[in-house]
Amino acid sequence: MSVGTAATAGVSDGAEYLLANARFELMPFDSFDDEIEHLPEGATIAITTSPQLGIERTVEKSEAAAAAGFEVVPHIAARYIEGPDQLEEIARRLAEAGITDIFVPGGDREEPAGEFESAYDLLVELEEFEYEFDDVGITGYPEGHDFIDDETLAAEMKKKAPYATYIVTQLCYDPDTVLEWIEEVRDRGVDLPVEIGIPGVMNYQRLMKISQKVGVGDSIKFLRKTTGVLGFVKQLVGSRGTYKPDDLIDGLGAYVGDETYGIRGVHIYTFNQTPDTESWRLGRLDS
Repeated sequence: MSVGTAATAGVSDGAEYLLANARFELMPFDSFDDEIEHLPEGATIAITTSPQLGIERTVEKSEAAAAAGFEVVPHIAARYIEGPDQLEEIARRLAEAGITDIFVPGGDREEPAGEFESAYDLLVELEEFEYEFDDVGITGYPEGHDFIDDETLAAEMKKKAPYATYIVTQLCYDPDTVLEWIEEVRDRGVDLPVEIGIPGVMNYQRLMKISQKVGVGDSIKFLRKTTGVLGFVKQLVGSRGTYKPDDLIDGLGAYVGDETYGIRGVHIYTFNQTPDTESWRLGRLDS
């Protein structure tokens, strides 16, 4: 499938929009409080569920960040929640903290903590509570999933879509891959807006380890190609090369405003490397 015609707004305007409205994903580790100090006042922060720390840490950091004036999007990972009672308590705490946007992944826990096997199970249960959220995000996989076939992923998205208001895509480095995937999603009748997941700024060695861990396949080949084989090897071995998502921002920027794609923004996977990422973002906006 070929990518459709770019929007008329142009790459520059579209890229500027994406950078100006970016949201930042952080992990609720010990460095969290320092990381948010490098983000702009009132920034939108997505807070992950950590396999090591569990859902409670996510809720605690979400409450604290919301109190500090940030727009917070906690990850309420289904397989980390013990059951309806715990989910209702989480929903109550988030609502009382003024949080209006949540992201609901299935979670990468091998065995669920309770009865929620999938994001769909949790989304259905959430409808039963008095606490409502204006926005609910679900996951999209432009390059597929290591353990779930494409047909199942498509069927699950179709089931979850009525409960959601937007999609967040898994990490990907190739804009054409993302755009072609969105076209396929539209062909299947899902018209939710998309927050496109992109990596932040970091050295190549760490980025490669993360990419392999989250199952990014063809994107690694793309990353090698864009830097040149010799350049890539030099950066990887020396650990001095730094990846910056300029090609992604420029490739996606041309399609901002095109209703076919419904690109709502970018979701930056910072991996708690916010100073470098924010310096790059501001530098692009100032150029």
